[in-house]
Amino acid sequence: MSVYVGNLSYEVTEEALNEVFTEYGSVKRVQLPVDCETGRVRGFAFVEMSSEAEELAAIDALDGAEWMGRDLRVNKAKPKSEGGSFGGRRGNNGGGYSRRY
Repeated sequence: MSVYVGNLSYEVTEEALNEVFTEYGSVKRVQLPVDCETGRVRGFAFVEMSSEAEELAAIDALDGAEWMGRDLRVNKAKPKSEGGSFGGRRGNNGGGYSRRY
């Protein structure tokens, strides 16, 4: 069970997110992705809670709420799709094309 939290301030910390979500239940884990090149948080996070009821309470209370100068977007996280993200190699020459010389 996981909640997506978007439109976060770039100053946010895992500890601050944990504190906010603890008001709505038991937080199991907070993931705050960081940009590999800049080291800066990417503006979104995932919060895993102990039950669906706790997730729904957090979503109802926090979606659209202003926090750290930003209006939060909070909803149920969607499962990661098979195949990963955009980019990367797709076999052969990176674009799925076979070259014949």
